[in-house]
Amino acid sequence: MPGRGSGEGGGPGLFENPEGARAAMPLAARMRPRSFDEFVGQDAVIGEGSVLRRAIAQGELPSLLIWGPPGSGKTTLARLIAKAVGARFVALSAVTAGVAELRAEVAEARSRLLQDGVRTVLFIDELHRFSRSQQDAILPHVEAGTVRLIGATTENPSLSINNALLSRCQVVQLAPLPPDAMRVVLERAVRDAEAGLGRLGVEVDEEAFAELERYAGGDARTALNALELAASATAPDGGRRAIGAQAVREALLHPALRHDRQGDMHYDLASALIKSIRGSDADAAVYWLARLIEAGEDPLFVARRVVISAAEDVGLADPSALGVAMAAYQATQSIGLPEARLPLSEAVIYLALAPKSNSGLRAYDAAAEDVRKQPGLPVPLHLRNAVTGMMRSLGYGKGYRYAHDDPEGVVTQDYLPDNLKGRRYYLPSALGREAELGERWQNLLGRLGRRGGREEPGKGTPHRG
Repeated sequence: MPGRGSGEGGGPGLFENPEGARAAMPLAARMRPRSFDEFVGQDAVIGEGSVLRRAIAQGELPSLLIWGPPGSGKTTLARLIAKAVGARFVALSAVTAGVAELRAEVAEARSRLLQDGVRTVLFIDELHRFSRSQQDAILPHVEAGTVRLIGATTENPSLSINNALLSRCQVVQLAPLPPDAMRVVLERAVRDAEAGLGRLGVEVDEEAFAELERYAGGDARTALNALELAASATAPDGGRRAIGAQAVREALLHPALRHDRQGDMHYDLASALIKSIRGSDADAAVYWLARLIEAGEDPLFVARRVVISAAEDVGLADPSALGVAMAAYQATQSIGLPEARLPLSEAVIYLALAPKSNSGLRAYDAAAEDVRKQPGLPVPLHLRNAVTGMMRSLGYGKGYRYAHDDPEGVVTQDYLPDNLKGRRYYLPSALGREAELGERWQNLLGRLGRRGGREEPGKGTPHRG
């Protein structure tokens, strides 16, 4: 609901509209549930006997953050709650509303509460799009009870909502509608002759229902609008409109893939891509790559994630993987889409099939842990450059052995600070090319005089993509 919404009371007319305006509304809007019993697919949250349902039945009205994907019923649930407790429903959109508009609504809510004893539900759609300062502006009014806030968000509230505001609201998480609930929603729309498609004589076969369910991905609004589009594109025959799977597919030539470059879905898809590469599943990796690209993701964002994966997950088990990933990044930068999907796909498959090692990451994290625990350890004197006479007099460079003077290029001397002598950071895996590196490293440790020294595996926490 963009912009400022008109206040709506909690009486029976909450969802009513003038007949002409109602007929012009999309099917999804016309079929909004009018009671909790019609609100399907979210029984754990608002079903009979749920904590929230019991609280509402007793007239309690907590401030809520309703978190869920598009089409899961966030706005509808907020309206139903306001109606159930007899509160005034005022809707704002965080996309278009500002602090001034917020203050005006709060002032009206305060007046209603003081003069008439009527509570106000202030519904803010896409609350995560409010800035931190805008969210802070809501806080005192929620604390004072002037309004009951119901915020709707598609983003994880713990990442997108101020902690102070988050702590004063109950988080209600809605899930995508499961197939059985989606079927109830679609069949109700087909039968309903007043608000739905019943007056058009629409008949939907089983395959078409399944196609709508697959297309919608748990989004009731998408499914209903797609059904309406298919019905309008189907010519009546003898007073009936028979909708099959082909009619649905023809009406939906360009499905809108769920994605938000700044939101949870953006990071979820990227995470799925990286974890599939790490797990060596080339099919899954290509699938998630396609999900990102087809949804309009910035290809350079994808290419950067591929480069990171090459270094983090493949690493020294196949050092050439980083070159493959960098080549894909440079190609993407040079040629752009749609052609860039080819080098990206090749890189993703190569990385997925490559042997895996995160020894480089573990080595760095373990070294960084020692840096944090003992910051500022002095560089051993023999490793310092003696560029002045004073430095030489202080012992800079004294005892340093030049590695190239040795026939094999390795000399016995210490390179770590005295407090860290014998510390081991790099612990090679036995996978791929790193098995050879590990064997060479063991030989070098002996030449360096560190065989039998104190060995401690890296304890740092690796990054999780």
